[in-house]
Parts: sequence; C-alpha cells; structure tokens
Amino acid sequence: MSAPLVLDAAAVAAACSPADAVAALRAALAAGLDPAADLPRQGVPVPAGELLLMPSDGGGDRAHVGIKVATVAPANATLGLPRVQGSYLLLDAATLGVVAVLDGIALTTLRTPAVSVAAVLDRLLDAADPLQVAVVGAGPQGHGHVATLADALGERRPLGDVTQLVRDPARTEATDGAQIDGATVVRLGGPASDDALRAADVVVCATSAREPLFDAVLIADRAVVIAVGSHEPDARELPAGLLARGTVVVEDPGAALREAGDVVLAIAEGALAAGDLVPMRDVVTGAVRPDPERPLVFKSTGMSWEDLVVAEAVLAGVR
Repeated sequence: MSAPLVLDAAAVAAACSPADAVAALRAALAAGLDPAADLPRQGVPVPAGELLLMPSDGGGDRAHVGIKVATVAPANATLGLPRVQGSYLLLDAATLGVVAVLDGIALTTLRTPAVSVAAVLDRLLDAADPLQVAVVGAGPQGHGHVATLADALGERRPLGDVTQLVRDPARTEATDGAQIDGATVVRLGGPASDDALRAADVVVCATSAREPLFDAVLIADRAVVIAVGSHEPDARELPAGLLARGTVVVEDPGAALREAGDVVLAIAEGALAAGDLVPMRDVVTGAVRPDPERPLVFKSTGMSWEDLVVAEAVLAGVR
C-alpha cells in the first residue's frame, strides 16, 4: 500500500476552493447523506484543555471514512501558540488504510464557512443586488465566511460593503473606521455598528461570546444570520428574540439540541420550540423553503460528516 498523502494547510487550500467545498456539501446532501445518522463528537477533558474526536462514516456508503482529532488549549494564547490545533485522517472505507493526513485547522477553516453558505445559498440567490455583509468577530472564520460568500456567489451576486464589527478594535491592531482587507472595522455596539446590522443582508457571528452580541430588532426581516462561534449548550451569540422571529436552520436538530447554546437557551426561554428547527438537508434539497419575509438563521455547531465530505473534495483536487 502506498504511503498516505500528507497535506499541509497550503496544500488543502490549493486543492479545494471555497466554492468547490460548498458544491461538495450540497451534492452530498442531495444524494441522500443524512446528518442525523452521523457519529457524535466526543469531548475528552485533559489537563491543558480538551481533545475533540470527530469520526464519520458518511452514512456507510462512501469510499472513505475519517476522523478529526482537534485540541483546544485555552492557555496557548499566552504562549503565542494557536488555541485550536488538529489533524484529519482520511481512510479507505474498505481497508481502513490511511489515504491522507490533512491539516485539521485548514480543513476546518475551509469547511465551516462552506457549510454555512451551502445552507443559505438559495436565499442569497433570490436577489441580485450587491450583498451587504456584517461580520462580528476578527478571527479566521469571519474572514473565511466573506471569502466563501464571494467565491460561491461569484458574478451571480457580488459582494457590496463588508463591515467587520469587533468588540475590541485594539485586538485587530486597527482603529475604529479603518479598512482591513476591504472591510470597514467598527466597534460593536455603537451607532455605526447598529447601522451596519440594520443594512446587512448577511450577518456572520464568529466569536467566543457567551451572551448575545446585539439586539434582535436591528436585524432586517430579509436578512440571513449565521452563527458559528460555539458548540456549547450554555453559550450563545444570538438573542432569543431573533430566533423567535426567524426560520431556524440547523445541521441536525439532535446535534443542535445537544450542543447549540443559541438554540438550547432560546428554547429554555420559551422563544423557540424543538419542533421549529429545520434540518439543513431539507433546505438544500428544497423540501422546505424558508419564508422570505422572516430572517433566516443558520446555527452551526460543526459535524463530522462535513469534514469527511470536504476532505474527499480536497483529495479529488489533489489527484
């Protein structure tokens, strides 16, 4: 058996574009992949933080199986090291031999925004005017969502203004109102921030916040809101009032009820019911078409099947 491919971050990015990752995820769901059948994520506490084990067989009918091992070490920031690290093993489904080892963080950075855009793509293509985007958060996932929106939408709907809303502009080494990579940096919570949220067609929340980031009344009925910041049942980025107003789409209701604090806490407060949750697969396949007069909220926790599908797309791009 030949030695497995070893794909670093640059190789992962070169092999699969954001648009290709979006297409692969949508194709997998259209072909019948059921996220509800996915293997659950396992969290293992260790002295320095947590090990996250994310295995998937893709429903048992794919050419590959895989597992991501990610680590979360909160103290690493003080050491100048990444808080989250990881690797992905892609294996042949028949022999369980290792086919490829991928940089786990690069894979996550690619697949997380691809999942979000795959879930909301049809809504975004319902209009042709430039897409106004507000991103809450200054990390790689915020930037990744903007890049994925631009790549997946292409000429069908170009991006308009992009505003980066940050809780502490000093952390971005930028002053309020500065331009970074085509986005205007604005402090979250001020008048300019409120204006950006009101005008946004898409609001992306990619933060470590544990409490709602903004008031629900700021979000327009036409807006798409994406929240990817946590997979903990007691942490949330979105106010319950927004979920009460909107159509709430999740990767899988069972996973959301275990891990999505935005959902769990809104249900606890009586703003949402478990039966209101719409599986992403139903939106992608057209079985459910969300009401265009209500906000569309996509809450992602990250699931193992997504890594497997995108890792296969990366492998296809290398060969």
